[in-house]
Amino acid sequence: MLVYLTKRIVYTIPIVVGVSLVCFLLVHLAPGDPLVSVLPPDASEDLKQQLLIIYGFDRPYWEQFLRWVWRALHGDLGNSIASGRPVTTEVLRAVVNTLILATVATVIGFFFGLLFGFVGGYYRESWIDKTASALSVFGVSVPHYWLGMVLVIIFSSQLNWLPPTGAGPGGSGEWTPDWAHIRHLILPAITMSVIPMGIIARTIRALVADILSQDFVQAMRAKGLGERGVFLHVVKNAAPTALAVMGLQLGYLLGGSILIETVFSWPGTGFLLNAAIFQRDLPLLQGTILVLALFFVLLNLIVDLVQSLLDPRIQRS
Repeated sequence: MLVYLTKRIVYTIPIVVGVSLVCFLLVHLAPGDPLVSVLPPDASEDLKQQLLIIYGFDRPYWEQFLRWVWRALHGDLGNSIASGRPVTTEVLRAVVNTLILATVATVIGFFFGLLFGFVGGYYRESWIDKTASALSVFGVSVPHYWLGMVLVIIFSSQLNWLPPTGAGPGGSGEWTPDWAHIRHLILPAITMSVIPMGIIARTIRALVADILSQDFVQAMRAKGLGERGVFLHVVKNAAPTALAVMGLQLGYLLGGSILIETVFSWPGTGFLLNAAIFQRDLPLLQGTILVLALFFVLLNLIVDLVQSLLDPRIQRS
């Protein structure tokens, strides 16, 4: 296990370097002036050159990249051009809010995804299976930003049951576990959970149906093993593949929430990323992308390790 862990960590290093390079190049090679958010329309050329020197944009790309990586290794992602605040502080505050939203959405999506998947796999071709499959197809197909707007119209505008936007009363950017803040969390969490619910349900349904059709399941039943024992064997065989899919979906929830957070004005990384794009705030943009990418890499590493514990054959492959 220690050898396998060491190999996975070593494989992660070039991935992190590549992610950092791609993140830097995509942000810096995009068209637009990075100082547009702080320069007045009638700014002189001398003022522009002074700001370019202050933010280091006058240096060659390779030097900017090395300086950025060196500072990032020490926890310094620079300062936001638009607000002047440290990027690390801005990103960490947003990451906490995104983790809260993604965690609740994960619980909802994984619970119903596993439920529909196992029920559909056990009762193949029945009306239960068709109903579960229809719900999972709906979850995969529906645009989540459209679903979010529909939920806002129904539950906020029409019924006035839940608040439409923000993380708390009065546009609060800090989330606390009380009912006033939980009400702001319900609609975006449900919206975000729909797509992973559909993907997991379809994957688990196919896995369970395939496992139940294999000879060893028939042999266990022929020997008198009860359905509870059969179910445990099905779970054990489906766990590695299911865990990989669930890990990917959790990563997508952390990094792909920009549309949902924008619709609900949720102050997370997606909302921060959207603001940085429109303001052309390069330090904030590349810092946010880097942190999200590192989360995704770390999550994949954890999933690989847990998979190897569930299925020792992975360590030998």
